[in-house]
Amino acid sequence: MAATRYRRFLKLCEEWPKDESKKGRDLGTFLRQRVASAFREGENTQISDPEKCDQMFESLARINSNVYKEKFPRAKDTSFTGVTVEECRMLLATGNMQHTDEEKKGLWKTLMDRFSSKPEDATPEKAEK
Repeated sequence: MAATRYRRFLKLCEEWPKDESKKGRDLGTFLRQRVASAFREGENTQISDPEKCDQMFESLARINSNVYKEKFPRAKDTSFTGVTVEECRMLLATGNMQHTDEEKKGLWKTLMDRFSSKPEDATPEKAEK
């Protein structure tokens, strides 16, 4: 039975889309790593909790086959902000996220510099004189 579970997860990994724009944050890559970790011995892996394993597979298979997207169709292909799926993909791409992180560091450093240095006239020595 473990061999069947292993093959089912392998098939799911093959079908799961991989988003190259999200290096290090891609769900497909994470799934492949988890399956490799859970089935270290391949078809010979002993499953400690077969019921939980089957539930996990069924949940992932439903997500992969868009069961919920079809069950609960959206009126529009945008979010509440009006951003489209493609615009979200572009914003969440690793390159853009790194650029945003660099901008945040710049802003953070600017704020820290501005608020961490004390004005000279506010020092206690000058206030006493």
